[in-house]
Amino acid sequence: MLGVGRETLCRPDSWDRRPLTVTEKTLPNNASGAVAAGKDRKGRTRDRQSAGSQEPASPQAEQQRDYADLKRLITQEGLLDKQLGFYVINVVLSLALLAASLVFLLVVGNFWLQLLNAAFLACVFGQWGFLGHDAGHRQIFNGAPRNDLFGLLPSLVLGLSRSWWIDTHNQHHVNPNDLDLDPHTALPILAFSEEQARSKRGLLRFLVGYQSFYFFPILLLEGIGIRMASVQYLLRAEVRQRLLEASLIVLHVALYLGVVFYALSVGQAVVFILVHQGLYGLYFGSVFAPNHKGMPTLDSKSQLDFVRRQVLTSRDIKAHPLTDFWYGGLNYQIEHHLFPSMPRNNLKRAQVIVRAFCEERSIPYRESGALESNIEILQFLYQVSAPAREARA
Repeated sequence: MLGVGRETLCRPDSWDRRPLTVTEKTLPNNASGAVAAGKDRKGRTRDRQSAGSQEPASPQAEQQRDYADLKRLITQEGLLDKQLGFYVINVVLSLALLAASLVFLLVVGNFWLQLLNAAFLACVFGQWGFLGHDAGHRQIFNGAPRNDLFGLLPSLVLGLSRSWWIDTHNQHHVNPNDLDLDPHTALPILAFSEEQARSKRGLLRFLVGYQSFYFFPILLLEGIGIRMASVQYLLRAEVRQRLLEASLIVLHVALYLGVVFYALSVGQAVVFILVHQGLYGLYFGSVFAPNHKGMPTLDSKSQLDFVRRQVLTSRDIKAHPLTDFWYGGLNYQIEHHLFPSMPRNNLKRAQVIVRAFCEERSIPYRESGALESNIEILQFLYQVSAPAREARA
């Protein structure tokens, strides 16, 4: 999740960079096809498969049919059909919120109110992030071209590389919580298994021992981290629209700094930016962390079928209108991972089907409250970092 120092976390040359957008259409009906090839972080060549493309641990053939059966139920309900009206409303609302924040910044002279505006703008950026995420998964339009074109707008608003996001995020979707292949589990200042904690050396080992205490505070740096990762990616990876994406980032920086420093004094502008970027990073991290952190981790030896790989490593957050808005539909993480191109406003209906399906097939299905999920994350981080603390005892 953290983008800080990502050039050492998920190097763009460490996997196949062929264009890949993970949708259920990229998966065969039994989810048993290979997607790409690559190397794990130990340098071992391994087929980079769509999650669960290996032979299932159980010899029972029905496990191989689970995804086809579940997809049939979902398709019968029309839950994969595009919801253009929903997204039109969402885009209009997001534009209105962004405009309101900018107008407030330009016309209101009270700096304390501007700090509240910085917090508000952080939430607005989060909503634009969800739109970029949905376009990357081709949830909005049929076919890639229109989704790709629309996805440039959130990239401009947020100032990040769309190619970097799609590449990194797709590797995560294909290999959720895989300690060898999921870039979201390759963070020097965090450990997601006792083995990772033991592998740390020097200062990193000392820090990881207390990772449960600094996990959420360090999310304040996420907003800056994803921009750094975007720039590094554009400089080092093979990007088809490198010049366009770089131009959008430059334009974002120019507009952002220009408006803020025009509206506020230098000192106030610096504080506004720090508050805005910090809270945006915290919001971003608070949405994505509960999705998988604290859930079972896998490695290159894991032999799970697609459905179990996605369900067992993911966590849903209990539904409520507020959580649906705050998490941008990602509180239905299990359903999203099973059907990445499903429009987010259909995920709640899909949850009923998926939960019943998992119960019928005896597949553990995890749903937590928002607070409960964060407690689980901290408990997990404290537990797996024990070897780093014991080394000093």
